Amino acid sequence: MEDQVQEAHARLMAAFGEGRLEDYFGCFADDATFVFHGERWLGSLEEYRTEWGRWVTQDGFAVRSAESGLMKIQMLGDAAVLTHAVTTRLHSNAGDETVHERETIVFAKQPDGRWLVVHEHLSPQPT
Repeated sequence: MEDQVQEAHARLMAAFGEGRLEDYFGCFADDATFVFHGERWLGSLEEYRTEWGRWVTQDGFAVRSAESGLMKIQMLGDAAVLTHAVTTRLHSNAGDETVHERETIVFAKQPDGRWLVVHEHLSPQPT
């Protein structure tokens, strides 16, 4: 099952890094929760979609690329906790930047066999 979680994570990262938003959002359960630094906590995928739209509209936000490293997966039956380091190249009205973060993603196996994200917690990488 760990290989299925790795595949689900690879799909998530590819869609995120390539800006394929419908594929990206399709990696999450509808009731997924999100904790991002500097942002309020989000209690559903719909809230995250709305917040993303605000970032695009107000800030000119766009992901240029994303890379994952230092990954660890802990299997917990039909759930998995994946931790990794993320380097993301972003564009906004302020210009281009590269951010280094660490992330915890909780996947849950769905009744149809898919592994979807049910929780994501992102924080800055310590310097």
